[in-house]
Amino acid sequence: MINSRPLLSIIIPTLNEAENLPALLDDLKHQENIRFEVIVSDGGSSDSTRMITEGSGAIFVSAERGRGVQMNTAAAQAVGEYFLFLHADSRIDDRNLLCNAIKAMTEERLRIPDVAGHFRLQFIRSGKSNGMAYRYVEGKTAFNRVNTTNGDQGMLITRDFFIRLGGFDESLPFLEDQRIAEKIREQGKWITLPGYLKTSARRFETEGFHRRYILMSMMMGLHSVGIEEFFIRAPGVYKAQQNAGKLFLSPFFGLIWQMMCEDWKFRGSVRTFYLLGRYIRQNSWQIFYFMDVWSRPLTGAVRYPLLRFHDLIIAPCTNFTVFDAFTGLLCFFWFMCVLAPFFWMVDYCEMNKIMKKETA
Repeated sequence: MINSRPLLSIIIPTLNEAENLPALLDDLKHQENIRFEVIVSDGGSSDSTRMITEGSGAIFVSAERGRGVQMNTAAAQAVGEYFLFLHADSRIDDRNLLCNAIKAMTEERLRIPDVAGHFRLQFIRSGKSNGMAYRYVEGKTAFNRVNTTNGDQGMLITRDFFIRLGGFDESLPFLEDQRIAEKIREQGKWITLPGYLKTSARRFETEGFHRRYILMSMMMGLHSVGIEEFFIRAPGVYKAQQNAGKLFLSPFFGLIWQMMCEDWKFRGSVRTFYLLGRYIRQNSWQIFYFMDVWSRPLTGAVRYPLLRFHDLIIAPCTNFTVFDAFTGLLCFFWFMCVLAPFFWMVDYCEMNKIMKKETA
């Protein structure tokens, strides 16, 4: 008797994704040489997400709002040996992407049982601005370094490993992908799967690429050093993409100043920026990688000589407390003495323009 149980369960968390979901479901229908099920775990959509899901033959699951709890709810009902967590705005061009991904995972598991995989990213953009910045971000998704793996890249993992990890952390409505990614890195291994996922650049384009990237760096830094109260006191730090508009950074800088004055005080502020300095020093490889990307039009090849120089020379020579303290001081100066005043001024001018248009 042929086993009809799907090998793979594809889990897609949604919240009002009627605009993007049909394209992804259609891409999945064209996947070849693999048996899989699709589960859409919805957090209370008010649009036609459910109708689209059921009309495509996928399984619709209702869950509490929040990507972590939505994906955990779907995983509890999934029957596949492998789980693949995808975002609703992902696109797939290669009809053998999933088949090849499972083959790569199977081969790697012969060497290391606890392994998870992610794809490289390509952004779907409406224009050509910020080309080098997008190349920088896309290139990082091929790496398997700390804090370079997130849900946009897709997460392929065995059912058993996912259960032993305890599933996704549900304590915050975002960053669940980063938290499980680092648990996987600590307890197993990440591999880069063959092929690419495409994803929408709509958040970057709507909010402003550099504004969004600055906020993401603030979020990752504060999260990595355990400053969770920042996210509790700034619930709008990560809006649903459908609700995204021009991103104003001044409120977030203002919140950090408030926390420094009222919560951390002097000693706590020194400790926080020291820890942020250590986090930045550990991620200093990104500066060298950026220079490699910047020089690529001149060299004409995908090479990383400066990144290798960092790994071999710079990283061992700067792995000391004094460098963490110095980097923390630079972090405070750059973010709170340069960026904060700049965005307070720019945001004030832009908000005044918006108010004038609304009252005109």
